Amino acid sequence: MTIGTEALEMAARVEAFVRETIFPYEHDPRRDHHGAPTDELVMEMRELARAAGVLTPHIRPDGSHFNQRETAVILIKSGLTPLGMLACNTQAPDEGNMYLIGKVGSSDLKERFLTPLVEGRARSAFFMTEPAELNGAGADPSMMITTCRKDGNHWVVNGKKCFITGAEGAKVGIVMAKSEDPDSAGGACMFLVDLPDPAIRITGVPNTIDSSMPGSHAEITIDNLRIPADQMLGQAGEGFKYAQIRLSPARLSHCMRWLGGCIRAQEIATDYTNRRMSFGKALIDHEGVGFMLAENMIDLKQCELMIDWCAGVLDTGSLGTVESPMGSW
Repeated sequence: MTIGTEALEMAARVEAFVRETIFPYEHDPRRDHHGAPTDELVMEMRELARAAGVLTPHIRPDGSHFNQRETAVILIKSGLTPLGMLACNTQAPDEGNMYLIGKVGSSDLKERFLTPLVEGRARSAFFMTEPAELNGAGADPSMMITTCRKDGNHWVVNGKKCFITGAEGAKVGIVMAKSEDPDSAGGACMFLVDLPDPAIRITGVPNTIDSSMPGSHAEITIDNLRIPADQMLGQAGEGFKYAQIRLSPARLSHCMRWLGGCIRAQEIATDYTNRRMSFGKALIDHEGVGFMLAENMIDLKQCELMIDWCAGVLDTGSLGTVESPMGSW
Protein backbone atom coordinates (compact mmCIF):
# COMPACT_ATOMS: atom_id res chain seq x y z
CA MET A 1 0.00 0.00 0.00
CA THR A 2 1.10 3.54 -0.71
CA ILE A 3 1.26 6.59 1.53
CA GLY A 4 -1.51 8.91 0.44
CA THR A 5 -1.64 12.70 0.37
CA GLU A 6 -4.22 12.73 3.17
CA ALA A 7 -1.80 10.98 5.54
CA LEU A 8 1.12 13.22 4.59
CA GLU A 9 -0.99 16.30 5.19
CA MET A 10 -2.12 14.98 8.57
CA ALA A 11 1.48 14.22 9.53
CA ALA A 12 2.46 17.79 8.67
CA ARG A 13 -0.40 19.16 10.79
CA VAL A 14 0.59 16.93 13.71
CA GLU A 15 4.22 18.05 13.48
CA ALA A 16 3.28 21.73 13.42
CA PHE A 17 0.93 21.28 16.40
CA VAL A 18 3.46 19.34 18.46
CA ARG A 19 6.32 21.76 17.77
CA GLU A 20 4.35 24.97 18.22
CA THR A 21 1.82 24.06 20.92
CA ILE A 22 3.13 21.06 22.88
CA PHE A 23 6.88 21.68 23.14
CA PRO A 24 6.26 24.56 25.62
CA TYR A 25 4.39 22.14 27.91
CA GLU A 26 7.62 20.24 28.54
CA HIS A 27 8.30 22.72 31.34
CA ASP A 28 4.84 22.39 32.88
CA PRO A 29 5.16 21.33 36.55
CA ARG A 30 1.99 19.22 36.61
CA ARG A 31 3.66 15.85 37.15
CA ASP A 32 3.08 12.97 39.55
CA HIS A 33 5.60 11.63 42.05
CA HIS A 34 7.26 9.59 39.27
CA GLY A 35 7.52 12.64 37.02
CA ALA A 36 4.75 11.51 34.67
CA PRO A 37 2.20 14.03 33.34
CA THR A 38 -1.00 14.27 35.38
CA ASP A 39 -4.36 13.55 33.79
CA GLU A 40 -5.21 17.24 34.20
CA LEU A 41 -2.27 18.16 32.00
CA VAL A 42 -3.03 15.42 29.46
CA MET A 43 -6.68 16.43 29.08
CA GLU A 44 -5.75 20.10 28.71
CA MET A 45 -3.40 19.26 25.84
CA ARG A 46 -6.00 17.00 24.25
CA GLU A 47 -8.52 19.80 24.11
CA LEU A 48 -5.94 21.82 22.19
CA ALA A 49 -5.37 18.86 19.85
CA ARG A 50 -9.11 18.51 19.36
CA ALA A 51 -9.38 22.18 18.42
CA ALA A 52 -6.45 21.80 16.01
CA GLY A 53 -8.00 18.75 14.34
CA VAL A 54 -5.13 16.41 15.27
CA LEU A 55 -6.70 14.33 18.06
CA THR A 56 -6.39 10.59 17.34
CA PRO A 57 -4.95 11.50 13.92
CA HIS A 58 -4.34 7.91 12.80
CA ILE A 59 -8.11 7.23 12.77
CA ARG A 60 -10.28 9.13 10.30
CA PRO A 61 -13.54 10.82 11.37
CA ASP A 62 -15.53 7.94 9.85
CA GLY A 63 -13.71 5.45 12.11
CA SER A 64 -11.47 3.95 9.43
CA HIS A 65 -7.74 3.62 10.03
CA PHE A 66 -4.92 4.86 7.90
CA ASN A 67 -2.85 1.93 6.71
CA GLN A 68 0.28 1.03 8.68
CA ARG A 69 2.71 2.88 6.41
CA GLU A 70 0.55 5.98 6.70
CA THR A 71 0.16 5.52 10.45
CA ALA A 72 3.96 5.50 10.72
CA VAL A 73 4.46 8.94 9.18
CA ILE A 74 1.80 10.35 11.54
CA LEU A 75 2.92 8.66 14.76
CA ILE A 76 6.57 9.58 14.19
CA LYS A 77 5.57 13.24 14.24
CA SER A 78 3.42 12.81 17.35
CA GLY A 79 6.45 11.33 19.12
CA LEU A 80 8.72 14.34 18.72
CA THR A 81 8.10 14.79 22.45
CA PRO A 82 6.59 12.22 24.83
CA LEU A 83 3.89 14.80 25.53
CA GLY A 84 3.00 14.87 21.84
CA MET A 85 1.75 11.30 21.78
CA LEU A 86 -0.35 11.98 24.89
CA ALA A 87 -1.76 15.20 23.47
CA CYS A 88 -2.63 13.60 20.13
CA ASN A 89 -3.94 10.36 21.71
CA THR A 90 -1.47 8.10 19.91
CA GLN A 91 0.20 6.72 23.05
CA ALA A 92 0.47 3.18 24.34
CA PRO A 93 -1.45 1.27 25.50
CA ASP A 94 -4.45 3.18 24.15
CA GLU A 95 -3.38 3.14 20.50
CA GLY A 96 -2.99 -0.64 20.53
CA ASN A 97 -6.18 -1.15 22.52
CA MET A 98 -8.14 0.99 20.06
CA TYR A 99 -6.73 -1.08 17.21
CA LEU A 100 -7.73 -4.36 18.87
CA ILE A 101 -11.25 -3.27 19.81
CA GLY A 102 -11.72 -1.93 16.29
CA LYS A 103 -10.64 -5.26 14.78
CA VAL A 104 -12.46 -7.67 17.11
CA GLY A 105 -15.18 -5.81 19.03
CA SER A 106 -18.90 -5.96 18.26
CA SER A 107 -20.72 -2.77 17.29
CA ASP A 108 -22.13 -2.47 20.82
CA LEU A 109 -18.71 -2.89 22.43
CA LYS A 110 -17.20 -0.36 20.05
CA GLU A 111 -19.85 2.19 20.93
CA ARG A 112 -19.43 1.67 24.66
CA PHE A 113 -15.68 1.19 25.00
CA LEU A 114 -13.97 2.33 21.79
CA THR A 115 -15.75 5.63 21.26
CA PRO A 116 -14.51 7.32 24.48
CA LEU A 117 -10.96 6.19 23.69
CA VAL A 118 -11.05 7.55 20.14
CA GLU A 119 -12.54 10.79 21.44
CA GLY A 120 -9.64 11.08 23.89
CA ARG A 121 -11.95 11.30 26.90
CA ALA A 122 -10.70 8.10 28.55
CA ARG A 123 -7.51 6.13 29.06
CA SER A 124 -7.25 2.35 29.00
CA ALA A 125 -5.14 -0.48 30.39
CA PHE A 126 -4.30 -3.92 29.00
CA PHE A 127 -4.21 -6.56 31.75
CA MET A 128 -2.01 -9.36 30.44
CA THR A 129 1.48 -9.46 32.00
CA GLU A 130 1.77 -11.53 35.19
CA PRO A 131 4.37 -11.81 37.98
CA ALA A 132 7.48 -13.78 37.05
CA GLU A 133 7.69 -15.23 40.57
CA LEU A 134 4.35 -16.96 39.89
CA ASN A 135 5.66 -18.19 36.52
CA GLY A 136 3.01 -16.11 34.86
CA ALA A 137 2.67 -14.78 31.33
CA GLY A 138 5.16 -12.27 30.00
CA ALA A 139 6.40 -12.35 26.42
CA ASP A 140 4.64 -15.72 26.12
CA PRO A 141 0.89 -15.19 26.72
CA SER A 142 0.29 -18.96 26.65
CA MET A 143 1.78 -19.05 30.19
CA MET A 144 -1.33 -17.23 31.45
CA ILE A 145 -2.27 -18.22 35.01
CA THR A 146 -5.12 -15.75 35.54
CA THR A 147 -8.29 -17.81 35.12
CA CYS A 148 -11.85 -17.24 33.99
CA ARG A 149 -14.84 -19.54 34.42
CA LYS A 150 -18.39 -19.21 33.23
CA ASP A 151 -21.09 -18.66 35.85
CA GLY A 152 -24.53 -18.27 34.29
CA ASN A 153 -24.48 -15.22 32.04
CA HIS A 154 -21.25 -13.94 33.60
CA TRP A 155 -17.59 -14.91 33.66
CA VAL A 156 -15.62 -14.85 36.90
CA VAL A 157 -11.95 -13.84 36.71
CA ASN A 158 -9.21 -14.34 39.32
CA GLY A 159 -5.48 -13.70 39.16
CA LYS A 160 -2.58 -11.31 39.53
CA LYS A 161 -1.10 -8.94 36.97
CA CYS A 162 1.96 -6.70 36.93
CA PHE A 163 3.45 -3.79 34.95
CA ILE A 164 -0.04 -2.74 33.88
CA THR A 165 0.65 0.59 32.23
CA GLY A 166 -1.89 3.31 32.88
CA ALA A 167 -3.99 1.32 35.35
CA GLU A 168 -4.32 4.24 37.76
CA GLY A 169 -7.01 6.51 36.37
CA ALA A 170 -7.94 4.28 33.41
CA LYS A 171 -11.64 4.05 32.52
CA VAL A 172 -11.46 1.11 30.10
CA GLY A 173 -9.73 -2.21 30.71
CA ILE A 174 -8.98 -5.25 28.55
CA VAL A 175 -8.57 -8.24 30.85
CA MET A 176 -6.96 -11.42 29.54
CA ALA A 177 -7.42 -14.77 31.30
CA LYS A 178 -7.16 -18.49 30.59
CA SER A 179 -10.49 -20.27 30.29
CA GLU A 180 -11.56 -23.06 32.63
CA ASP A 181 -14.84 -23.51 30.79
CA PRO A 182 -15.14 -26.97 29.16
CA ASP A 183 -15.98 -25.49 25.76
CA SER A 184 -12.84 -23.34 25.64
CA ALA A 185 -10.57 -24.90 28.29
CA GLY A 186 -6.92 -23.94 27.93
CA GLY A 187 -7.66 -21.13 25.52
CA ALA A 188 -7.61 -17.49 26.49
CA CYS A 189 -10.43 -15.00 26.73
CA MET A 190 -10.40 -11.22 26.57
CA PHE A 191 -12.97 -9.04 28.30
CA LEU A 192 -13.77 -5.35 28.18
CA VAL A 193 -14.49 -3.82 31.58
CA ASP A 194 -15.33 -0.43 33.01
CA LEU A 195 -12.76 0.97 35.42
CA PRO A 196 -12.36 1.45 38.27
CA ASP A 197 -13.87 -1.79 39.60
CA PRO A 198 -13.61 -2.90 43.24
CA ALA A 199 -12.63 -6.41 42.12
CA ILE A 200 -9.55 -5.01 40.35
CA ARG A 201 -7.19 -3.70 43.04
CA ILE A 202 -3.89 -1.91 42.62
CA THR A 203 -1.62 -3.60 45.17
CA GLY A 204 1.65 -1.93 44.29
CA VAL A 205 3.21 0.75 42.11
CA PRO A 206 6.87 -0.01 41.39
CA ASN A 207 9.42 2.69 40.86
CA THR A 208 10.46 2.81 37.21
CA ILE A 209 12.69 5.01 35.10
CA ASP A 210 9.69 5.97 32.93
CA SER A 211 8.36 9.49 33.32
CA SER A 212 6.31 9.68 30.12
CA MET A 213 3.18 7.64 30.87
CA PRO A 214 0.36 8.68 33.22
CA GLY A 215 -1.21 6.02 35.43
CA SER A 216 1.98 4.19 36.48
CA HIS A 217 2.87 0.54 35.76
CA ALA A 218 0.91 -1.11 38.53
CA GLU A 219 0.74 -4.49 40.20
CA ILE A 220 -2.84 -5.77 40.21
CA THR A 221 -4.93 -8.35 42.05
CA ILE A 222 -8.16 -9.47 40.38
CA ASP A 223 -10.47 -11.02 42.95
CA ASN A 224 -13.72 -12.64 41.76
CA LEU A 225 -14.29 -10.09 39.01
CA ARG A 226 -17.73 -10.76 37.50
CA ILE A 227 -18.03 -9.73 33.86
CA PRO A 228 -21.23 -10.02 31.79
CA ALA A 229 -20.74 -12.55 29.01
CA ASP A 230 -21.59 -9.96 26.35
CA GLN A 231 -18.48 -8.01 27.34
CA MET A 232 -16.19 -10.72 25.99
CA LEU A 233 -14.02 -9.41 23.18
CA GLY A 234 -14.49 -11.83 20.30
CA GLN A 235 -14.95 -15.53 20.98
CA ALA A 236 -14.12 -17.65 24.04
CA GLY A 237 -10.77 -19.41 23.74
CA GLU A 238 -9.51 -17.14 20.94
CA GLY A 239 -7.65 -14.66 23.14
CA PHE A 240 -4.17 -15.84 22.15
CA LYS A 241 -5.02 -15.22 18.50
CA TYR A 242 -6.34 -11.75 19.33
CA ALA A 243 -3.16 -11.02 21.27
CA GLN A 244 -1.18 -11.61 18.08
CA ILE A 245 -3.51 -9.32 16.13
CA ARG A 246 -2.66 -6.57 18.59
CA LEU A 247 0.99 -7.41 19.25
CA SER A 248 2.81 -6.74 15.98
CA PRO A 249 1.14 -3.39 15.11
CA ALA A 250 1.40 -2.22 18.73
CA ARG A 251 5.07 -3.18 18.93
CA LEU A 252 5.77 -1.34 15.69
CA SER A 253 3.87 1.74 16.81
CA HIS A 254 6.28 1.97 19.77
CA CYS A 255 9.07 2.21 17.19
CA MET A 256 7.18 4.90 15.29
CA ARG A 257 6.62 7.13 18.31
CA TRP A 258 10.11 6.74 19.77
CA LEU A 259 11.74 7.35 16.41
CA GLY A 260 10.13 10.76 16.69
CA GLY A 261 11.84 11.18 20.05
CA CYS A 262 15.17 10.15 18.58
CA ILE A 263 14.80 12.67 15.78
CA ARG A 264 14.14 15.36 18.36
CA ALA A 265 17.21 14.31 20.37
CA GLN A 266 19.32 14.62 17.22
CA GLU A 267 17.93 18.09 16.61
CA ILE A 268 18.78 19.16 20.18
CA ALA A 269 22.29 17.72 19.90
CA THR A 270 22.89 19.40 16.55
CA ASP A 271 21.68 22.75 17.83
CA TYR A 272 23.87 22.50 20.93
CA THR A 273 27.01 21.56 19.07
CA ASN A 274 26.54 24.53 16.75
CA ARG A 275 26.27 26.93 19.72
CA ARG A 276 28.65 25.50 22.31
CA MET A 277 32.22 26.73 22.05
CA SER A 278 35.25 24.71 23.15
CA PHE A 279 38.95 25.29 22.49
CA GLY A 280 38.15 28.34 20.42
CA LYS A 281 35.58 26.87 18.06
CA ALA A 282 32.09 25.38 18.00
CA LEU A 283 31.81 21.73 19.03
CA ILE A 284 30.52 20.84 15.55
CA ASP A 285 33.87 21.92 14.13
CA HIS A 286 35.66 19.32 16.24
CA GLU A 287 35.85 16.46 13.79
CA GLY A 288 34.79 13.61 16.09
CA VAL A 289 31.56 15.36 17.10
CA GLY A 290 30.53 15.76 13.49
CA PHE A 291 31.24 12.08 12.87
CA MET A 292 28.97 11.05 15.76
CA LEU A 293 26.11 13.23 14.56
CA ALA A 294 26.50 11.85 11.05
CA GLU A 295 26.39 8.30 12.36
CA ASN A 296 23.23 9.19 14.26
CA MET A 297 21.63 10.42 11.03
CA ILE A 298 22.47 7.13 9.34
CA ASP A 299 20.94 5.18 12.22
CA LEU A 300 17.78 7.32 12.14
CA LYS A 301 17.32 6.73 8.42
CA GLN A 302 17.85 3.00 8.85
CA CYS A 303 15.19 2.97 11.57
CA GLU A 304 12.77 4.88 9.38
CA LEU A 305 13.28 2.44 6.51
CA MET A 306 12.91 -0.60 8.79
CA ILE A 307 9.64 0.75 10.17
CA ASP A 308 8.31 1.48 6.69
CA TRP A 309 9.29 -2.01 5.49
CA CYS A 310 7.62 -3.73 8.43
CA ALA A 311 4.52 -1.55 8.12
CA GLY A 312 4.30 -2.57 4.49
CA VAL A 313 4.37 -6.22 5.53
CA LEU A 314 1.51 -5.63 7.98
CA ASP A 315 -0.45 -3.85 5.24
CA THR A 316 -0.47 -7.09 3.24
CA GLY A 317 -2.52 -8.72 6.03
CA SER A 318 0.42 -10.62 7.51
CA LEU A 319 0.73 -10.72 11.31
CA GLY A 320 4.40 -9.76 10.91
CA THR A 321 5.50 -12.07 13.71
CA VAL A 322 9.06 -12.05 12.36
CA GLU A 323 9.25 -8.58 10.86
CA SER A 324 7.82 -6.66 13.82
CA PRO A 325 10.34 -8.05 16.33
CA MET A 326 13.11 -7.26 13.82
CA GLY A 327 11.87 -3.69 13.56
CA SER A 328 11.67 -3.20 17.31
CA TRP A 329 15.08 -4.78 17.96
